[in-house]
This record gives sequence, structure tokens and C-alpha cells, in this order.
Amino acid sequence: MVWRKVAIVAVTAVFELCQSAWTQTPTYGVGRAPTPEEIRAWDIAISPTGKELPQGHGSAKEGAAVFVSKGCGGCHGASGSGGHAPTLVPSKGAQPAMAMTCLAPCVNDSNAMAIHSPFATTIWDYINRGMPLGKEGSLTPNEVYALTAYILYKSNVVKEDDVLDAESLPKVKMPNREGFALPPTWKHGAPRLQGYP
Repeated sequence: MVWRKVAIVAVTAVFELCQSAWTQTPTYGVGRAPTPEEIRAWDIAISPTGKELPQGHGSAKEGAAVFVSKGCGGCHGASGSGGHAPTLVPSKGAQPAMAMTCLAPCVNDSNAMAIHSPFATTIWDYINRGMPLGKEGSLTPNEVYALTAYILYKSNVVKEDDVLDAESLPKVKMPNREGFALPPTWKHGAPRLQGYP
């Protein structure tokens, strides 16, 4: 009986050692590590400070032409609102909802991105990554700066002649700049939401 238990323990230990060695093998012969150039090509996130913004510039006047030429109105409405895609520019008379949570997606007038977003760089980043639909990443930095300026101008955040670039865009004072909060730091073992079981 004792030998049987010893044999079971020995076989289990051998399997565990084999499993451990197998999971620590460096590769399975599939794929490769990305090159630094490939990592840089995918590293397109823009922080609130804007330090990752590329060279380029654009004004609201230029953005109006890009908005038309790229067909933005087809989804967002001719004036940036009223389309089936999220509202870019609040329609006349819409009341801004400051510090409002935007869950899925910001479609209504009171929660247009230019009003809701605490940082202008977020608008640039979103346009650069996700627009136009189906041709994401096809806009030049100048076109993205111009569209950002156009949306901010139409939302009464910047003036029509303001030129946005890597230096001026992060300095734009957004209407909701003080109306947002970072989530509290979570500690291991604590509930994820206050009052949640």
C-alpha cells in the first residue's frame, strides 16, 4: 500500500516536472518577436500631454473642407450632428452635460466628444486611429489636426483661425477639463466598486 502511494507521488512529480519544463520552453516554433520598427508602427497612442503628437498643423477652415471631402457628414450629419454615428458637434440649443459618464457611445447632443472629453488630444487620437470608417489610419496628420480644429471650433472651444499643432493642441482648455476623475487606485482584495459586495 505504501509503495503504491510512493509510486503515485513519483509519477505525479515526474508529470509536474515535465509540464513545468514544457511550459518554460522559449517558443513553439510559431511566430517571432516584433522588430523595433514594427512596435513603433503600432505605438500610436496619444497621451493627454500630447508628447507623442506628430508634426503637422490645421485650422477649422481647413477642417471644414476635409470634413466634406472625406465624407464625414455621411455618418455624423452635415453639420456634425443628426447622423446615425456619434454626435461630434452639439446642435443649437443642446445643453452640455458636464462630468457625465459616457458609456456606449456618446451619441446624444448633450454628450458630444468635444464637450465631454477632458483633453483635446483625445479627439485627435480618436480621429487618427478610427476615422474614416473603413479607411482608418488613412488621414494625414495635417488632416487630423484640421478635423480636430473644426470640431472644436464648431463646439465653441477654439476660434476659427486658431491653428492646432503638436504644441498648441495639448494646451486647449476643454469645457470638461475639471469635470472628470481618474478611477480610484484599486488594492488587492478590495471590492472593485464602492459598496459592491
